[in-house]
Amino acid sequence: MAARLLIIEDNPVSLQLTRHLLEDRGYAVLMAEDPTRGIALIRQSRPDLVICDLQLPVMNGYEVLQVLQQDPTCSGIPVLAVTAYPEPGDDSQALAAGFRGYIRKPIQPKDFLRLVEEFIAPGLRAPQSSIPVKPRTRYGKDPRRRR
Repeated sequence: MAARLLIIEDNPVSLQLTRHLLEDRGYAVLMAEDPTRGIALIRQSRPDLVICDLQLPVMNGYEVLQVLQQDPTCSGIPVLAVTAYPEPGDDSQALAAGFRGYIRKPIQPKDFLRLVEEFIAPGLRAPQSSIPVKPRTRYGKDPRRRR
């Protein structure tokens, strides 16, 4: 049985890319486009890992983390921070706040998957997909493909 992961991300493109990478790896993925829905899903489904954007509407990723840390049923779930707008020192600030990892966008698929799997128990890690992650250009086209 593979781990269940929850992504809290308000950017539809980032949400779908992250979902695709994780599902291709064999994980069960839950998604929330807003933090309120994300917190409700975490309380309901108790995922094995949460991947949370830092810049969200209504409440930011730090506020989401604080809510989870104060809830005894959710406080043990590891949460990874993701941001498209990194500032110097953000990574150490996120780790000091209680995030287990920090990821800058645009994500690098291999690095992202390696970090995710650091926080999943070995028995819950998904077997590697038989479909390789293809390199893409900024616009989603395969650079190896000729016209």
